[in-house]
Amino acid sequence: MALFEHSVSQLHKKLQDREISVTDLVEESYKRIAAVEQKVRAFLTLDEEGARKKANELDQKLNSGEETGLLFGLPIGLKDNIVTKGLRTTCASKILANFDPIYDATVVQKLHTAETVIIGKLNMDEFAMGSSNENSGFHPTKNPWNIEYVPGGSSGGSAAAVAAGEVLFSLGSDTGGSIRQPAAYCGVVGLKPTYGRISRFGLVAFASSLDQIGPITKSVEDNAYLLQAISGHDEMDATSANVATADYVAALTGDVKGLRIAVPKEYLGEGVSEEVRQSVLQALQVLEGLGATWEEVSLPHSKYALATYYLLSSSEASANLARFDGVRYGMRSDNASSLIELYKQTRSEGFGDEVKRRIMLGTFALSSGYYDAYYKKAQQVRTLIKQDFENVFANYDVIIGPTTPTPAFKIGEKVNDPLTMYANDILTIPVNLAGVPAISVPCGFGANGMPLGLQIIGKHFDEATVYRTAHAFEQATEHHKKRPQL
Repeated sequence: MALFEHSVSQLHKKLQDREISVTDLVEESYKRIAAVEQKVRAFLTLDEEGARKKANELDQKLNSGEETGLLFGLPIGLKDNIVTKGLRTTCASKILANFDPIYDATVVQKLHTAETVIIGKLNMDEFAMGSSNENSGFHPTKNPWNIEYVPGGSSGGSAAAVAAGEVLFSLGSDTGGSIRQPAAYCGVVGLKPTYGRISRFGLVAFASSLDQIGPITKSVEDNAYLLQAISGHDEMDATSANVATADYVAALTGDVKGLRIAVPKEYLGEGVSEEVRQSVLQALQVLEGLGATWEEVSLPHSKYALATYYLLSSSEASANLARFDGVRYGMRSDNASSLIELYKQTRSEGFGDEVKRRIMLGTFALSSGYYDAYYKKAQQVRTLIKQDFENVFANYDVIIGPTTPTPAFKIGEKVNDPLTMYANDILTIPVNLAGVPAISVPCGFGANGMPLGLQIIGKHFDEATVYRTAHAFEQATEHHKKRPQL
């Protein structure tokens, strides 16, 4: 694990100085996976042959003296809803258990351009629907800090693999908190970028107006490097924003003097545990000591965010998942005697309970007679939530609060209570509805020894200020340096 304790920039220098090779890094990754994967279970598919072949090619390039980029040769894991040419992509669902894509997602193409090495595909809640990774169609992932606890979801595999030192960094996707919540539970750094900042082409859709790919890393600096490599406009994605990418690494100055912080009273109110509340107040004291100022504000429509999100995301899921019918790709039921029967049997056998639950909820919300009462009303409330953020950002630079209301909970503790499970995303969901960027950084530990996360929210396309704030806090504290003992 020693190599992965170094930062991206340190490993880049070691490669340039020939202290290590790309093969060393790849072997380090697979050696660590062999040692801890039975406990953590973060991966669904490993590409050992492809990764070793790529490492060999990159080592030849390195030895020839050619110029290389900062991410050159670094091992990465990908959430299993990001399609990879010829490498199985299942979305942790039995319905896609045999799916080998014929093209790469845009982010994967960008990673190839940056010459990273893909180690494998990471476990998740099925079709990204869940907050604990217990909804995977194959097996749950465990939290490296304590394998009796959940790693969060839906990008639980992506966060757990980084926390456990199996890969240097990973990509997840965030629809209602699915990068930030597992990052908080696993004590790592996770960013949900502005909607449209990163191409969604090749990301298997859950809720198209909310989904966003983002990086999970051990430090804010590494996160900025990875975002730099994968962001940018993409003609293949109609929702991709044609906005210039900033120099995120240059933003990491450590200087937050004069930074104006808003703290929503709704984010520290009912349902948020006292230990989480205290960790946020202590973080604000740290930032105050660095020259920032903070005031309490209100995001009055936040209380409607949970209901709004589950109506909208389920409605979009109902439409997006209609393509999985057993005809074109993926699993096909052997028990059907007609076309309609084929659709029914394939979807009954292939989808898990949570996916079926959300498809039914979404189909109901979109149905004749209920559309105006549910879907349309939810879209109107979404606009009000977005306006709340705009009103606050007229006077403040960032919004700060907890990432989750409590630390991670035990596996099996909430799996039979969907409503309680949904409430785990109550602090992250408003960010997706508004489309703004937000990061989770470690800010302490709960009484159960599990990590806590601080959420820093920024203005549209202002990831630079989010990073600057997160980096300043990180450098003034020691939380990010602690590692789980597997």
